[in-house]
Amino acid sequence: MLQRLLAFAAFLMLAATPASGEAPPNILWIVVDDMSADFSCYGETLVETPHVDRLAAEGTRFTRAYVTAPVCSSSRSAMITGCYQTTIGAHHHRSGRGKHRIQLPDGVVPVPAIFREAGYYTCIGSGLPGLDHRGLPAKADRRGKTDYNFDWDAEIYDGVDWGGRAEGQPFFMQVQTHGGKLRGSSEAAYEAIERRAREQFGANVDPEKVTLPPYYPRDPVLLRDWATYLDSVRLTDWHVGEVMARLEREGLLEETLVIFMTDHGISHARGKQFLYDEGAHIPFILRGPGVEAGKVREDLIEHIDMAAISLAAAGLEVPDWMQGRDLLAPDYRPREAVYAARDRCGEAADRIRSIRTATHLYIRNFHPERPHLMPSDYKDSKIIVRRLREMHHDGSLPDLSERLLFAPQRPAEELYAWKEDRWQTVNLADDPDHAAILAEHSAALDRWIEESRDPGDESPEVYDLEMADELATMKPGSARYEAFSRNAEIYRRWIREKQ
Repeated sequence: MLQRLLAFAAFLMLAATPASGEAPPNILWIVVDDMSADFSCYGETLVETPHVDRLAAEGTRFTRAYVTAPVCSSSRSAMITGCYQTTIGAHHHRSGRGKHRIQLPDGVVPVPAIFREAGYYTCIGSGLPGLDHRGLPAKADRRGKTDYNFDWDAEIYDGVDWGGRAEGQPFFMQVQTHGGKLRGSSEAAYEAIERRAREQFGANVDPEKVTLPPYYPRDPVLLRDWATYLDSVRLTDWHVGEVMARLEREGLLEETLVIFMTDHGISHARGKQFLYDEGAHIPFILRGPGVEAGKVREDLIEHIDMAAISLAAAGLEVPDWMQGRDLLAPDYRPREAVYAARDRCGEAADRIRSIRTATHLYIRNFHPERPHLMPSDYKDSKIIVRRLREMHHDGSLPDLSERLLFAPQRPAEELYAWKEDRWQTVNLADDPDHAAILAEHSAALDRWIEESRDPGDESPEVYDLEMADELATMKPGSARYEAFSRNAEIYRRWIREKQ
């Protein structure tokens, strides 16, 4: 890492001061786990989110923001470099953590390293001293979630909070919150968040009032889960409000660029890990110096744009290798399309790519012979997925749920008119009237795959290395260890059959 930083010394030898001569702004990212754009300002009516709404009213809200990867580590690896996770080889979830290591391409460095070399104090934590990423009392302030799929130097972060900086020093802070993960995956976790929401807000979201995506049955287990998820949205909004109030108390609010986003959509059977709106569409809000207040932008953007926006706001040059774009640049030209990729998640080996334009979402499944809800220790540990599997087994699922969630195979190509088809339930790929649109989107996706240097599937040898590294983190003989091992053998067989 040190050698890479030295190689960029010439690039970084410039003052962190905008061209106007004013002091550089602080940069504060608020990154939320596992949450879709379910805030009042994005149209959610069952909960009120006054603090995120205020952020949007005082800044610019983007309605068509999408992650390039709908799972934590791949999304965060892209976010922190401003590059597609496929380009930097960090696209397989929780990879490169054990004996198998992943190095960034030559010249590519994480954004905090650039800010640190430019004189910024870099930090990552909860944004609330004394409280953790859940907004609960903590014995000690700790570094926030990183989750990068490549080797990196912990020294790119100076501390866990901007309070540790020198007087007058600008800071680059990442506030990491637990978001949708607050609702957990056990009865005790559900009860805990329900109790906390009642204490803070006076009542819980009523499960009977919840509107589910049409492919989820109105089953009590799923309704309760979505209601507690919306309670987690309210708790996230409270956390955002506390951070913003702190900035205001300390006289920092008007000199700080705040970027609010989530790392992907809600964790559910067709959400997290998948490229439909439920997994890839996110909230994205800017507030601060140079940001127009009360503005709503409908152009397509990618979450990796956050890196370029931040560097440019600090008066730093956006490096040529960075694929994110400065959305506030005077010469900015909106993207004609945005792209996303899903790859191996845990033991679940897969490869899906998508392109989204102003009118259509095109998805390509490289392994259509595998089902949508493939064997997955992570997914199958969730109460909601277990309930869906129970209903599938006893034949009580609605037809749409069976077709979209439990078909034994997937279509090789999917095409959706996403503006009219909000939940992407009507696949137009085989419709002759859409043949030209399908071909156009398919060709554009091919170009992106080539131009972005997408390496695709892991080799069987690397898969084995990654599985060994994953299993090394589990207790041998435990239920999780055994389930993960059984699933990995299924994927090994599928991989061999594909060769």
